[in-house]
Amino acid sequence: GVRRGAYVLSDPEEPARVVLVATGSEVHVALEAQARLAEEGLSARVVSMPSWELFAEQEATYREGVLPRGLPKVVVEAAVSFGWERWVGADAAFVTLERFGASAPGPVLYEKFGITPERVVEAARTAAVQ
Repeated sequence: GVRRGAYVLSDPEEPARVVLVATGSEVHVALEAQARLAEEGLSARVVSMPSWELFAEQEATYREGVLPRGLPKVVVEAAVSFGWERWVGADAAFVTLERFGASAPGPVLYEKFGITPERVVEAARTAAVQ
């Protein structure tokens, strides 16, 4: 799936009500959020999207299959949200890092800046209701 730029990493048993999109080191946060959401009865798909450029080269049917229209999306990214609208729409929720300049081990920074499963769960709950 990496060669296609994005792929479904984990699908729920029931039809997904929300899509969690993550890149690289944030994927584990999305997977943890998916597990927590499942416990609450909210089914979530997890998409790994390591390359916008490669994903853009795929056929529209493939892109639509990975990121279906009509399903709310939550982006989990330890970077800015700028540019994500192209893939997830303007109404997506973002659990992102809108600043730079901090230095510490990754888990410490994720916790400090809210790149956490708890925050993704909150965003997914809100997105799925709308």
